[in-house]
Amino acid sequence: MNVIRTFVMAKNVFQEVIRDRILYIIGFYAIILAIAFRAIPEFASTTSDKIFLDFGLAAMNVIGLIVAIFIGTGLVNKEIEKRTILVLISKPISRSEFIASKYLGLSAVIAVLVVSMTIIYLGFLQFGKISYPITSIFLATLFIFLQLSLITAIAITLGVFTSSLIATALTFAMYLMGNITQDLVALGRLSSNPGMERITKILYLILPDLSRLDLKNDAVYGLQALPDTITLIANAGYGLLYSFMLLAIAILIFLRREF
Repeated sequence: MNVIRTFVMAKNVFQEVIRDRILYIIGFYAIILAIAFRAIPEFASTTSDKIFLDFGLAAMNVIGLIVAIFIGTGLVNKEIEKRTILVLISKPISRSEFIASKYLGLSAVIAVLVVSMTIIYLGFLQFGKISYPITSIFLATLFIFLQLSLITAIAITLGVFTSSLIATALTFAMYLMGNITQDLVALGRLSSNPGMERITKILYLILPDLSRLDLKNDAVYGLQALPDTITLIANAGYGLLYSFMLLAIAILIFLRREF
C-alpha cells in the first residue's frame, strides 16, 4: 500500500464530502443548541444546566452518527453505481488503498464536525455561564469521535458487499446492539440457560462494545471517578483495533469482487 497515494485519495474524499453541503450540519447543530438553550430552563429550571450538558453531547453524537452511517454506507456503492470504480481500479491504485482512503477521508470529515460542534457547544456553555468539567468534556468528545470512526468502519465494510439501504439498516442495528452488549451478557447469566449464555457471549465477542467509547455520563454528571489513564488508553485502542479489523475484512471482500 502506497501511503502517500492513500492520503491523496483520502484528501479527495474529504473535499468531495465537504462540498456536499455537509458543513450545513454544523449550522443545524448550532440552531438545535440555541433552541434547547432557550427551551430547557422553561421545563426544568433546577436541573437545566445538567440537561443542557447532556443534550449537547447527545446531539453531537446523533448528528455524527447520521453522517457516518448514511455517507459511509454509500461511499463504495456510489463508485460502483456510477461505474467510476472501473476507472479507479484500472489505474495504479490497489483496492486496499481505495478502501483505506474512503475510511480516512470520511473520518477526517467527522473529526472536523466533532471539533466544530465542540467549539459551538463550549461557546454556549460559556455564554450561559454553565459550569462544566473541561477535562471530562474534552475526553467525552474525543471518545465520541473514536466511536464514530468505528461506526464509519462498520458502514464502509457493510457497504462493500451489500446495497446502501441494507448496509444502513445493518449499521444502525449494530450501533444499537453495540450499546447493550454488556447488558446482553448479564441477561445471559440471569437466564440460567447455558445455551442462551453461550449465545450472548458469542454476540459480545462479535459485536463492538460501544459502551467502552461512551464517556458522556461521566462528563455530564461530574463523576469523580473517571476511568484511569490505562483504561482510557485500552478502550481507545480497542476502538482503533476493531476499526482496523473491520477495514481488513472490507479489503478482503473488496479484493474478491468482480466489476
